[in-house]
Amino acid sequence: MEKRFVYADNAATTKISKQVLEVMLPAMELYGNPSSLYALGSKSKQAIETARKQCADAIGADAKEIFFTSGGSEADNWAIKGAAARMEKLNKKHIISTAFEHHAVLHTLDALKKQGFEVTLLPVHENGIIRVDEFISALREDTGLVTIMFANNEIGTIQPIEQIGAICREKKIMFHVDAVQAVGNVHIDVKALNIDLMSVSGHKLHAPKGIGMLYIRKGVAIANLIDGGAQERGRRAGTENIASIVGFGKAMEIAANTVDSRIEKVTALRNRFIDGALKIERSRLNGDRDMRLCGNANVCFEGIEGESLLLMLDMQGICASSGSACTSGSLDPSHVLLAIGLPHEIAHGSLRITLTDENTIEDVDYILEKLPPIVDRLRQMSPLWEKIKKEENK
Repeated sequence: MEKRFVYADNAATTKISKQVLEVMLPAMELYGNPSSLYALGSKSKQAIETARKQCADAIGADAKEIFFTSGGSEADNWAIKGAAARMEKLNKKHIISTAFEHHAVLHTLDALKKQGFEVTLLPVHENGIIRVDEFISALREDTGLVTIMFANNEIGTIQPIEQIGAICREKKIMFHVDAVQAVGNVHIDVKALNIDLMSVSGHKLHAPKGIGMLYIRKGVAIANLIDGGAQERGRRAGTENIASIVGFGKAMEIAANTVDSRIEKVTALRNRFIDGALKIERSRLNGDRDMRLCGNANVCFEGIEGESLLLMLDMQGICASSGSACTSGSLDPSHVLLAIGLPHEIAHGSLRITLTDENTIEDVDYILEKLPPIVDRLRQMSPLWEKIKKEENK
């Protein structure tokens, strides 16, 4: 099979789709300030409100509950810090989350701990899923916020959001969900799931980077993160990014309307890759086999380094990612893989393949053709692999 280009890092970011680009290009000419009274400004405002309704419809919300942000990290920060400011007034200083949240959540919680808040991080166990009974045991009288991601960004495992949401609503505890990876890959109805706050990012679903949203349920009061002008009904200051908002609205509409077909197609591709990858000696799938996003496959290969694996795959035209924190200059393996109990030496050899409905069977088969010889080559150069084989032969 000749060299081809395969993009399989969609959990990191996605390509802007043609349909999204088609609505964005005309919107770039809507340069009138949406806050202005003249006709050009009114056209800009109308385009924004159309996108707001598209976003709301996609998750079962009301348009007035959608607030545009610069992305998922801002939305996470706003939700958590805004909720914490509200909690403080109610003398509630306890927050529950999980050990493998995105750093936009974990680092925000670390900042709040310095301000006197207490944080309980639930274990996620070997399968990458929290246990509801452990969540219930962690609840306290002063618990004011629960923030749990819908699906993990590295291993794709899906959390019991419906059960947690019902408990939070009964206990009158604010419930924030980071749904950055989940939107478009699972059905989401914020009302049915009892979600109070939910973060979404555009570039994970074929919209541009630099745009996202925070859903704030009607009646939920949280402090503002960005003060200034009266944009976003006085909740989030800054002149609106019209073209990106329009593209984001379209992407949300497409994602919501194609969930079932995407799940059917991409699950088959994911399973094809997992079955093939697990034929490699001393490999393992990270996270639950079934309770995971349709396009996410995270596997570890003993005796190799994830960074080397990525570089060699790139030489074959394959874009993927590793659980190792190679881009940060850190030698530590992924906090996600450590949270599910993997030892450092195994966690270092991880590979994350994330697919969308734009991928094909040919893409998967090409990865599976190139992957085994690359793993073999890296193992031949690895002192760790030599040690593993020696211990096997004892």
